[in-house]
Amino acid sequence: MIFHGFVQAGGGSTRFGTDKALVRLEGKTMLQRTGELLASVCHDVTIVAAAGKYTDAPWPVIADRWPGQGPLGGILTALHRLSETDSRDKTPELERDPCSFALILSCDMPFLTKEFLRFLTDRALSSEATIIVPEASRRLEPLCACWCSASTAAIQAAFDAGSRKVTEAMKHVSMEVLDESAWKRFDTDGRLFWNMNTLADYEEARRILEDRAGLAVKREGQAPPLQ
Repeated sequence: MIFHGFVQAGGGSTRFGTDKALVRLEGKTMLQRTGELLASVCHDVTIVAAAGKYTDAPWPVIADRWPGQGPLGGILTALHRLSETDSRDKTPELERDPCSFALILSCDMPFLTKEFLRFLTDRALSSEATIIVPEASRRLEPLCACWCSASTAAIQAAFDAGSRKVTEAMKHVSMEVLDESAWKRFDTDGRLFWNMNTLADYEEARRILEDRAGLAVKREGQAPPLQ
């Protein structure tokens, strides 16, 4: 099974006040952090964004085919690219597996980890569902989920019928929902799926990461216990 990573960076960042994909945490933009995280578990990485943006990014950028239509338009853009890749690249893996997966992440989740994404992709390998999505606080997290290329037609049909809410469109395909019991061990402080929606959220994320880094340095500097 092949996993293709997609960074969703097409939002307007209206509540944030500036482009959240370009704010820096630990010396890297959120776009870079998210792309590198995807690269650690996926075959390749693609950015979905407004036409003409992020031209200097280290990964290919494709224009959102439905700008202004919310996250569902960006997800569909990724799924269509995935289906096009499936039909073009007839690798041995694709000959054996009729479905490849898009691992789709928003670019504003600073506390996601490689360990969780590895768990998510491993779960997709054993699942019969076309979407594998975590649920936190009774809310699905479609922008941190695995989407099978086989879901494209049904999601497109829902979109064409007027649906713009991602979770409504998802009802038209088979889903495996991962509740807290599945992912809690990857979440040390309740922030695994936390989004930076405002500048205040960004400042909080920066403070938390700086505190973590300080604790790590402090631990490394501690003398080993006496025998």
